[in-house]
Amino acid sequence: MTAFTVNGREVRFEGEARTHLADFLREDMGLTATHLGCEHGVCGACTLVKDGKPVRSCITYAAACEGAEIRTLEDFRDDPLMARLRAAFKEHHGLQCGFCTPGMLATGYDIVTRLPDADEARIREELSGNLCRCTGYMGIVAAISAVLAEGPHERPGLPARAPQIGAADFGRPAAVPPVAASASAPAASRPAPLTDGVTIARAARIGLPATDVWAVLSDLRQVAACLPGASVERIEGEAVEGAFAARIGPMTAKFRGTAFVSYDAAAMSGSVAGAGGDQGSRSAAQGEIGFSLAPQGEAACELRCRIAYRLTGPLAQVGRPAIVEGIVDRMLQDFTANVGAAARGEAPAETAAPGIAGLILAALRNIFARNGKRGDPS
Repeated sequence: MTAFTVNGREVRFEGEARTHLADFLREDMGLTATHLGCEHGVCGACTLVKDGKPVRSCITYAAACEGAEIRTLEDFRDDPLMARLRAAFKEHHGLQCGFCTPGMLATGYDIVTRLPDADEARIREELSGNLCRCTGYMGIVAAISAVLAEGPHERPGLPARAPQIGAADFGRPAAVPPVAASASAPAASRPAPLTDGVTIARAARIGLPATDVWAVLSDLRQVAACLPGASVERIEGEAVEGAFAARIGPMTAKFRGTAFVSYDAAAMSGSVAGAGGDQGSRSAAQGEIGFSLAPQGEAACELRCRIAYRLTGPLAQVGRPAIVEGIVDRMLQDFTANVGAAARGEAPAETAAPGIAGLILAALRNIFARNGKRGDPS
């Protein structure tokens, strides 16, 4: 195992020794500002900052980074000098396709902080390890020269970061947070409350006594068995490790992560909050579910659910509100049916991962059905 920091975040690499740093950053951390070109250390597209110096991440082994401080372009988002470099590249037409630009910016940042008196010839020499097939380099050299003329520029120290700054805006986390060892997980281990996600509230009637349904809802393994695609791998106190899978055409996206659960048996209510990522699609999800049972006489009850979630990465493109509401409706129907079956001692009707395409078609049918009812003069 190799431990180092990426954009201020401690990470552990436990993969194959031949894995280069660029692949680890892109595939495991979702930090895709690091571009891969030749993968032979020639083109410079993968250049980033390691221990304060620009290096080619495609010929740097992740396993050889023990104790290193890695900074990718994502970590410079609030850096005023990097902002000036980006503006200069725009002003002097220093980019066209943009593929080489992350590496150019990393090298340019090093030039303007290390070589305050560099002339055009020296700039070109320093850039000789970064290839560009679009611009002819004139704009890139002019941009770096313009920033140098405003100097001298001191290399700033490492920024004061929030705990997750520098992590990808999309992509799975580098590692799923471990389950807390104590019976009650510390508050710091729990994901921060969602403030910018999508929230959907639904209610469904179940023709069984509330106490019978609560016996199912208060058992996490039974709940997972009732929700198609969900699985529980380990439970320790309020912390749960598990996964949720969904079929997308011929492939399956499987979000793995940790959730924290709380119950109020007297009120027959509870909540689940967690986060996880999918290795294949480099997508991440954070979600919160609140649920409660309201008795309706002695032989029926109403299951009320409030779902809030945020999905980032390539899979977020299916997150259009109308479609998502339809998908949630369909999943709630399946979940409710399975909870009822479990309360009667029967096996769940469906346990396979839900297909996104099928859920979307069902959602469209539900949307059209609702719209048809609204327009029905009867």
